[in-house]
Order: sequence, then C-alpha cells, then structure tokens
Amino acid sequence: MADVYDPFDAAFQADPYPAYRRLRDDEPVHRHDDPPFWTLSRFADVWAATRDPATFSSAQGLTFHPDEIGALGLAPTLVMLDPPRHTALRRLVGHGFTPRRTAALEGTLREFVRARIADMERTAADGGTPDLHRDFSSPLPAFALAHLLGVPEADRARFGPWVRALTTLQDDGFAPASMAGDAVDAVAEMFAYFGDVIAARRAEPSDDLIGALTAAEVDGGRLTDWDVLGFCFVMVAGGTDTTANLISHGVALLDGDHAQRERLAADPSLIPGALLEFLRLEGSVQALGRTTTRPVTLHGTEIPEGAKVMMLFGSANRDEREFGPSADRLDVTRTIHRHLGFSSGAHFCIGSHLAKLQARVALEELLGAHPRVGVDLDNAERIMSPFTRGWVSLPATGIG
Repeated sequence: MADVYDPFDAAFQADPYPAYRRLRDDEPVHRHDDPPFWTLSRFADVWAATRDPATFSSAQGLTFHPDEIGALGLAPTLVMLDPPRHTALRRLVGHGFTPRRTAALEGTLREFVRARIADMERTAADGGTPDLHRDFSSPLPAFALAHLLGVPEADRARFGPWVRALTTLQDDGFAPASMAGDAVDAVAEMFAYFGDVIAARRAEPSDDLIGALTAAEVDGGRLTDWDVLGFCFVMVAGGTDTTANLISHGVALLDGDHAQRERLAADPSLIPGALLEFLRLEGSVQALGRTTTRPVTLHGTEIPEGAKVMMLFGSANRDEREFGPSADRLDVTRTIHRHLGFSSGAHFCIGSHLAKLQARVALEELLGAHPRVGVDLDNAERIMSPFTRGWVSLPATGIG
C-alpha cells in the first residue's frame, strides 16, 4: 500500500479518486512515512473524527507540517483552536458574521455576477476565449469578502496576491522552500493592512463586518485585535479559492452530463441541492489534518498519541458505504443527509452560508444566460496540491 497514496505525486493530484477507493477498501487507516502522518478515508471515520476535537485536535495545525503555526510566525487563528477557547471565540465572531448580514448581499452579488458574464460575452464576441475560473468564479468571492469586510474598492486588487500566497503556502504543506520570499511577504502585508483597518474601526465604528466584530460582546467578553485579525486571515485563506472552485467544479461537472445541466437550467430551484452534490463529488478541500491527543484504534490499527492524521474529505465524500453504489456519479437530485464538504462538528465552515449564496447566484445567472455553458478541460490548468482540488485556469465554452 505504500505506493497507493502519495500526496505529492502529480498523477494522484490530477485524479486522486482511484487511490482513495483503494484506501477505503484495503487500508482505511493508512500510515504515510515521509513526511510521517496517518490518513482516514472512510466517511464514518472522518465524520466521527471531526466531531471529536478532544481526541483529534486542531491546535497543532491543519496540514502534515509539524508546526505550521510557528512556521508562519502567527498566533493560532479560529481554525487552529479547540474548545472551549474555540467555542467562545466562534460565538463572538458569530455576532458579526450572521446569515442575515450575508443574505443582504444577494442583490449586490447578482449585479457583480451579471457584469462578469457581460465581460465574458465581450471577450467571446471579440474572438477570445473567456476563462470561467479567472474571469468569473475567482473574482466573485474576493469581491464578496472585500465588501463584507469593508475594504474600499481601491484596495480590493490586493486580495489576489494574498489569496495566491496563502494557497501556495498551504499547497506546499508549509515546506521550508515556500516559507520565504513573496508568499510570506504577502501574508505580512495582509496582516499589516487589516491591522490598520481594525484600528480605524476601533476609533470610528462602522457597519461593515470588521466594525461589527470589533464591537461584538458576549457575557462581558470582546474580541481582541488579534482575534479579529485571525478571522480576517481565515476568511481570506478559506473563503476565496474554495468558493471559486465550487462554482467552477459545478460547471465542469454539469458539462459532463448535459441532461442534468438542462434540468438545472430549466428548474433553478434545484440549484441549492445541486451545490451540495458538487461539494460532495469535487470538494475544494480534499484533506485537513488533526493531531491525536491519545492513542486511537480503528479497524485493528493503532494511531499513536501525538500523530498527525489527515482526514481525506475527498475520499469520505465518495464512500459507497455512506452514499451507495452511485457515490462516484453526479446526481443533482440526490438527497444528501450529511456530507463533509464544509467539514462537521466544532469546525463546520463558518462561511458556508456565504459560499452557498455566492455559488447559487453565480449558477442561476450563468445558466440563465448561457444554458449550454461548458469548459475546455483539454486546455485547463489544475491546482496541484495534496490539500486542494481546484483550478488555475478553466477556459469556458458555450458563451457568446
């Protein structure tokens, strides 16, 4: 089994699903030697681990790097904390980051999406090839987060380099080679920028998300500057590329089954359920790590205390034991009782409602305007990563 799962192998990164199936069937608890970590690949095991932070701790980071928090030179953020500190901080954050606040964005997002579609149409009319990911999917979450956080329009172009830097650091597993130069400089720039914004909101409150977070109070407790800064980090790192890839994956999956694409175009009320199916089949986050706080025995194999354990969400979400014999096939009408597209338990994605809102609006408008929209996979470029499944470039077809 040593060769079945090599997270750094280009062939695996291009198509991890055959390896995932073999892990689930033959070695659901697998040890990887270099770097040393374990994997869980079956749905039931990953689901249980995400809901047991006392045993599977986030406090040592989310990759297989032994000290990614120290490598970044940062204090722990929300995603790298365990209860009870995580619970208290999340409750405070929740006072500013509410479903109602994000739902109020729908009209603004729809206007932005329509403008991006018009840009792609002009590119096609001029004889060019619009890029679904670069021109449509990626700009949307950057715009949404900047708008929510109160970033002035003139500063929003900064988001692109920050997102690319954070993606590079994560996808390299915080390897030493990636911990210098432009990537780390971009992270430092992001923290300096948001530090200034937080100071401005402390001095003069505003109605944007950072303003709400600086004013949030529960049981006499308030968020520190670092808490708010850490939340900005989490939102930029975890809420941009993931949402963009959800939209791009959805279009790519539908282009592989035109009957289901026609069904969604004819009945947009199916889109919210279809988004969960897209997440299940092609999750942006393929794997995240935890560290064991005690020995754990699963399927006759003991994982020792202090071990890094990668939870293979991409494998778990295609597990036939949970989703039946059609687990690896698209079904936009599938009833999904539970899935791991947004993780589960204490660390269930705090931005899930924002991601679903953006993706729903994007697909409603795109399929409404171009019901035969597709992608050119032969000329697409994937993200090559042990942790992320997504796109760098995804040329669009069927527009114009």
